[in-house]
Amino acid sequence: MRIILIALLVVLFGYSLALVLQNSTELSVDLLFTQIPAMRLGLLLLITLALGIVIGLLLGVLVFKVIQKGWEIKRLRKDIEHLRKEQIQMAQVAAAQVAANTKHEKTVVEVQPETQNRTPL
Repeated sequence: MRIILIALLVVLFGYSLALVLQNSTELSVDLLFTQIPAMRLGLLLLITLALGIVIGLLLGVLVFKVIQKGWEIKRLRKDIEHLRKEQIQMAQVAAAQVAANTKHEKTVVEVQPETQNRTPL
């Protein structure tokens, strides 16, 4: 991966160098807040290309974060729904156990021997 990245950077540097050398025409550039009387066209193209790449990457990262957060919200909603269903099932099982215990307690009568209260006479 590093080799590919280094090769890409070398190609990009070579392209930008060729762009500056091929476009050596001087021209005046009027920026909104200032004016540059003489600038090489290749350098202007290179600056514009670099700004475009930086702005594109920043916007891409922001858009990807928004998409990633949307995916995370969907996943968390599914998890919440799954946990709710699981909690409802556990509550139903617990209610059924309580009902069964209550029914069992009503049917079983505890019989205590009354021999303790009797005297042998």
